[in-house]
Amino acid sequence: MNRRHFIRCSGLSLGSLLLADLHWGTQFKSKAIKLPDRIEALIGNQKVMLYKSSTTTWENKNLSVEVRRNKLSVDVSITAYHEAVSEVVLYWKTEAKHSSTILNDHWERTYGDVSWHKANSSEILPWYFMEITPKNQVNGFGVKIGAKAFCYWRILESELCLVMDVRSGGNGVLLNGRNLLAAEIVTHQSEMDAKPFYELRLFLKKMCENARMPKEPVYGINDWYFSYGNNSEKLIMEHTELLAPLAKEVNNRPFSVIDAGWFRSFKNMPGDCCFGDMSKPNNRFGDMQLLAYKINQAGMRPGIWCRPLCASINENPSLILPPIQGRNNINQPILDPSIPENLERIKSYFKLYKDWNFELVKFDFTTYDIFGKWGFEMVKDQKMTEFGWSMYDKSKTNAEIILNLYKTIREAAGEIYIIGCNTISHLSAGLFELNRIGDDTSGIEWERTLKMGVNTLAFRGAHHGIFYSADSDCVGLTNKIPWEKNKQWMDLLAKSGTPLFISAQPEATGREQRIVIKECFSLASTNLPIAEPIDWIQ
Repeated sequence: MNRRHFIRCSGLSLGSLLLADLHWGTQFKSKAIKLPDRIEALIGNQKVMLYKSSTTTWENKNLSVEVRRNKLSVDVSITAYHEAVSEVVLYWKTEAKHSSTILNDHWERTYGDVSWHKANSSEILPWYFMEITPKNQVNGFGVKIGAKAFCYWRILESELCLVMDVRSGGNGVLLNGRNLLAAEIVTHQSEMDAKPFYELRLFLKKMCENARMPKEPVYGINDWYFSYGNNSEKLIMEHTELLAPLAKEVNNRPFSVIDAGWFRSFKNMPGDCCFGDMSKPNNRFGDMQLLAYKINQAGMRPGIWCRPLCASINENPSLILPPIQGRNNINQPILDPSIPENLERIKSYFKLYKDWNFELVKFDFTTYDIFGKWGFEMVKDQKMTEFGWSMYDKSKTNAEIILNLYKTIREAAGEIYIIGCNTISHLSAGLFELNRIGDDTSGIEWERTLKMGVNTLAFRGAHHGIFYSADSDCVGLTNKIPWEKNKQWMDLLAKSGTPLFISAQPEATGREQRIVIKECFSLASTNLPIAEPIDWIQ
């Protein structure tokens, strides 16, 4: 299909309607979104209209919202005194018949559900979206990383709106007179006949000015997609010793990541392989420091998985989050991340892994554990979490609490590489070296890998090197998936410039597979340009 034909549409673009030139001296020129036409707020369950009290300020009911032009952004600050504020919504008037082709993003990982498509007034667009106009001009609308609110866009029939969710748990935040810089809005507008992939990369740099990248490309192995938690020290060493020789000629050594299943169940018996005491190995594993040493001696760098918000079933109830739909507090209680004592416990885990001499930690489940929803459910339900519950600290927004959790992990980990999995993309960018950008691939179903892996790489691979090192997940090399399919996926990851991880079932790893893995390890160990998806518009 011809790309011009695909994006042909009638009406004006959002960019032409809403972006205006900003001049700062003689050297600087940029495009910024106009100030909003109206602002609403959700105070408790009541929708309130705010009224303009000055050029940049809207007020009502002890709530003040300031929207001020900065040099590179339009900044939105919220001040409230005696009100529990849930949302602040900015609206811009647009052409009633505008039609856009847009690219969406996601709250955390993607779920095979990102694409270029026609704008839909019922769709929420987390963090940012891109627009292609009939003349192949590319516009971007978004907020900078590290926002203090969960921000999403909606393209309505005759308005563009930005919703800033400032809840604490499922209730409004109590700012108590504090001024909250909720979001810094950034925009982008290309020349005519621009390349969307190139323009997306430029826009991502406006949202994240400084990524924290690994010193060298990260690649290697992970046992999950053939063990699925039924792992052991013996299996980890067999996996490592099988594949380590295939990278012995490479200076940048691969990682061997121990996934879920290594730690002790709180019931002191084999249970949920993803829930337990993150500081103690179970009886299938012994001395973890010694295991890290053995992995290193075999020729790979040791890595480990953890779920840091696990609480004991005998935990002090004051330390755990309240039960809500999606969060089972009976068998899987979750630590409240707004409590300083819990943050100290989480710090201790990462310091322990550092003492064990692990060089990479993959932490998982924090978004689901806090909100009781996966990212696709948040988008479908059009809310981050169930309403009506609070964390211990009701004065901080969910975004602030999660940012503080992430910064706690970063500080405790020191120079250890961190892979965030089920982490909020826009809040982990700039803090962690790697981020899992899509839902799980598979060692059982090829269609799942195609949906979750290939789609993710195509539509979020552009984040690589700008937000973080973008991990599209593993090649599940098992006897249950045809080798010719996995070979394509492995080759694609190795040549994409993004991380390559392989879960290689020993029984499925013959001579041909080892030859290909060796070639792919060699490619993945070097800095390659990011691969551009050539047919992603269609």
